[in-house]
Amino acid sequence: MIHSANSRPGLVVRLKQAPARLSDFRLIAFDMDSTLINIECIDEIADAAGKKNQVAQITEAAMRGEITDFKESLRLRLSYLQGVPVSALDQIFQQKLQLNPGARELTMACKKAGLKLLLVSGGFTYFADRISELLQFDFSRSNLLEIENGCLTGRLLEQAWGTVCDGDAKQQMLLDTCAQLGIGANQAIAVGDGANDLPMMKACAEAGGISVAFHAKPMVREQALVSIETGGLDRLLEVFK
Repeated sequence: MIHSANSRPGLVVRLKQAPARLSDFRLIAFDMDSTLINIECIDEIADAAGKKNQVAQITEAAMRGEITDFKESLRLRLSYLQGVPVSALDQIFQQKLQLNPGARELTMACKKAGLKLLLVSGGFTYFADRISELLQFDFSRSNLLEIENGCLTGRLLEQAWGTVCDGDAKQQMLLDTCAQLGIGANQAIAVGDGANDLPMMKACAEAGGISVAFHAKPMVREQALVSIETGGLDRLLEVFK
């Protein structure tokens, strides 16, 4: 087993063979909240309702894998958001949300190398669609907030693929996108930080692709083939030839 980047502080690599070129891959999938961007959007929406502490505690437990039913934890957190005006979401996007360091550099390098970009998020289309457009993603899946009279209802709307984008849905979207591109998961890279990213990360790793943890929760760091523990997302580029 090769630990080729262990000489580089804050970058752990556990690949079984020498890293390939980036251009040998065809797809890279990203989580959004705390991976591509600096915040957990649901926590910031809850802040507008004066419920950030309650919601953030549940989010943290879910991302650490201490709450195994992501759907139920999401429904519980959503219930705190009832009545929040849509204008609060725009304020979050404009005033609090930022791309994480290296996000733009990594996605641009991937596109230049010929990879397609997939965003799969347990967060919300309101933000995911804007990030997808900003970074020129090719595919995106996230949860759709129900809005009535300009305010959140605390519920999600059904979409063609289902209602809740949890870990299983993330994995399925990755595999479906691979099939659409005519590739195997061995040509895919999955990047995330929380427990609900593990299914798609495992699908890549077990097929011969690469799983990447970014400033992740302990159980995710331990299972990823690459763990970025200091610096930006673009540190992933150090892994490749």
